[in-house]
Amino acid sequence: MTSHWINGWRLTGLLSVLLTLMVIAIVGLHDFSIDGIRMAIRATARTSLILFLPVFAASALARLWPGDATRWLRRNRRYLGVSFAASHGLHAIVIAAFAIGDPALFRSMTSIGTLISGGSAYLVIMAMAATSFDRAVSWLGPRNWRALHWLGGWYIAVSFIVTNAKRIPDMPLYWLPVVLVLAAIALRLVSWWQGRRAPRMASAPV
Repeated sequence: MTSHWINGWRLTGLLSVLLTLMVIAIVGLHDFSIDGIRMAIRATARTSLILFLPVFAASALARLWPGDATRWLRRNRRYLGVSFAASHGLHAIVIAAFAIGDPALFRSMTSIGTLISGGSAYLVIMAMAATSFDRAVSWLGPRNWRALHWLGGWYIAVSFIVTNAKRIPDMPLYWLPVVLVLAAIALRLVSWWQGRRAPRMASAPV
């Protein structure tokens, strides 16, 4: 049984603190060097993916495998989503530290296309995080809110696929995050298909 204190905004606060401590520990253990900063960039990229996947697949998991765990996940999807935004915010901070600490190396490893695609993904994440509060939902209206978060979720999923897939030739292990995102997409598609079939089966003659 899930404890009451790991629900809602307490969950977001706990995860945000842990993520911040992780970044400080990684960079600090490497004497605040560029190597440590680059390790923190990779670590926050992974924590962002780990937090995004259950948020993206929450509704599908609750429909396909109803139970205490999936109901908890769906109930806390908003708070995990804001935690994902916090992780990616830390990711942006350490990227900025890399750019300031070693601008020549940063430029050699970064293209204009990467900056544009990454920047647009951050705008989407910021928009979704800013509208994760009840007052924002009321201001946008439920229909617009759902459209923003549906489109935003798919945009981020595709961004994760593209970002990791282009690194596979240099490091084959990057196929793993690509497969995980594709699996989450598959779950959503299966859930959507079952949702479409259910009314037809209910109305079918006996």
